[in-house]
Amino acid sequence: MSSERGKRPVRVANCSGYHGDPAYEMYRQATLGDVDFITSDYLAEVNLANNAEAWRARKHPGYEETALEGIQQTIDVIAEKGIKVVVNGGALDPKALAMKVQTLVNEKKLSLRVAYLSGDDLYDCVGPNMPTTKAELQHLDSDNSSAAPASLTYAFLRGTPDGKPIPMISAHAYLGARGIVHGLRAGADIILCGRVADASPVIAAAWYWHDWDETDYDNLAGALIAGHLIECSAYVTGGNFTGFDRYDLDDLVEPGFPIAEIDADGACVVTKHPGTKGMVTVDTVRCQFLYELQGTVYLNSDVNAYIGGVVVEDVGKDRVRISGIKGSPPPPTTKLAVFYTGGYEAEILLNATGYATFKKWDLVERQVRHFLPESAMNELETLEFQRIGTPGPNPTTQTSSTTYLRIFIASRSQQAVAAVGLALRSISLKHFSGFHSTLDSRTAIPRPFIAYYPALIPQSSITEEIHLLNADGSTETHNTGHPSHYADLTPRESYDPPSTSQEEPGKAFERSRGATETKRVRLGDIALARSGDKGGNLNVGFFVPASTPGFPSAFVSTLNVDGDAGGGDRGEATWTWLRNYLSISRMKELLGEDWRDNEYFIERVEFPRIQAVHFVVYGILGRGVSSSSRLDGFGKGVADWIRDRVVEVPVGLVG
Repeated sequence: MSSERGKRPVRVANCSGYHGDPAYEMYRQATLGDVDFITSDYLAEVNLANNAEAWRARKHPGYEETALEGIQQTIDVIAEKGIKVVVNGGALDPKALAMKVQTLVNEKKLSLRVAYLSGDDLYDCVGPNMPTTKAELQHLDSDNSSAAPASLTYAFLRGTPDGKPIPMISAHAYLGARGIVHGLRAGADIILCGRVADASPVIAAAWYWHDWDETDYDNLAGALIAGHLIECSAYVTGGNFTGFDRYDLDDLVEPGFPIAEIDADGACVVTKHPGTKGMVTVDTVRCQFLYELQGTVYLNSDVNAYIGGVVVEDVGKDRVRISGIKGSPPPPTTKLAVFYTGGYEAEILLNATGYATFKKWDLVERQVRHFLPESAMNELETLEFQRIGTPGPNPTTQTSSTTYLRIFIASRSQQAVAAVGLALRSISLKHFSGFHSTLDSRTAIPRPFIAYYPALIPQSSITEEIHLLNADGSTETHNTGHPSHYADLTPRESYDPPSTSQEEPGKAFERSRGATETKRVRLGDIALARSGDKGGNLNVGFFVPASTPGFPSAFVSTLNVDGDAGGGDRGEATWTWLRNYLSISRMKELLGEDWRDNEYFIERVEFPRIQAVHFVVYGILGRGVSSSSRLDGFGKGVADWIRDRVVEVPVGLVG
């Protein structure tokens, strides 16, 4: 491999997007074809917090066990093929995982150098308790004056019921790729990391392979987006894909995992091993590209990527090229994911069937509030009555007529949470007609929960080190330093389509086309989408499908390098309508009763060369992650909900 470095694109395979992905995916990526690197992202934001207390009590190994299992299954192939491995499965204790891997290397007498990265765990610096003022630990969105934090963002400032500070559980900074590059240049073959940013292992692989300088920002930015595209494993090969229903379901049962072929200039081709299921298309790539964005700038500890000019091209079967990314120096701060003891929560699920369902839910809410003691009510942080589903018309089965009420409760006080369940007992046989519930009542029992607080921390305050292990048990340690240049954060872009300043969104387009008639269709009939979360914020992007089978021909466009609809005027016309229709005010309208004027804020941008509109809705997921009260706490289902909304589309576009 060393003789080929820099002479061709580097092939970087992903083997995990979450710790639940099977360990054998690492072996498959190593054996189904040739790759230079295997990377992974085993960590969702809450993984570390879920295990932190047990790890400190020595009841958990600290690392993700699927990462170790994957290496155990694959290490002989890694050694034989000269594949380098960079994974963040070290989680809370990368050293412990590195020692396990080194023992395996010694036992097998393999010529592999193992290393681990440290510096992300800042619990000892900012813990063991949560701050008592906002100024002590700056919130991630504090630089955005337009986005007011959700009401419970600073709940920890209230302290415990007895007036003590709230205990912190974990605090991990998102590290970049520079430490990994140091390790690779020092000869490491396997590098075990903790909370590096999701794309950092991929950036490091390309940085090392092409021997870039840390100021080759355009190249690094391209690699950052390559990492963003493949770090969620099957999300770019058919998983979580809104166009899935137009494909043979058998082909989506077990999609192959992705590979990024990254050029010397940072542009890449996303692909997968031949013969594996799933697909890599312009549409699956655009879906993943739009996932978990925050506008047109993608931040990382090594580089800011400017993604507004992104180009996505079909260059062959299961081969899609991504280019047009520009870069600049990174911000002086990085994200710090902080988790703390949030108190207690519970949910109660009640069923209602058929006739007068909405009044039944009105009644039960009044009854709970009536029987709930005022003392408990005053201690509740959250009491929500969420109505899930709508009875089907003229139902032919009882289940199709049945919906449920989800009562969600949270408080620092266990007794206050329990009081809601006791209030239901007081209703007893006073309930509405046809009342019934699950026989399993465990969900009503208060349980401790972990709350999330995303913060910012200066990169200069982090001591990042790469540790290379020797066969004799000794360790070689190198301080990896900090970026040589920073760029201050600037206000994020947000704008409406030009027509909205003169008239209602979409009307200008209809008028320019001479269209007077419209047809009511579901938005999903003409647009694909992807949604997700960044803490308490929802992000959702919509785009005109390019190649998904089964879409009406009026909507199908084939993008060329300029982002124009190669399929002719109809595809371009659909994009023109979509971008004009999806204004900020229209998004509020589509969010319906979930939108709250005084609590949420929306940013909107466009990606014209991929025919996409993207929104960030600040605050709608509450505190986010483990402490969101929403049924869909990660916002993954929002895209399909909005696609199910009925919209007025010019008849000329629907054929």
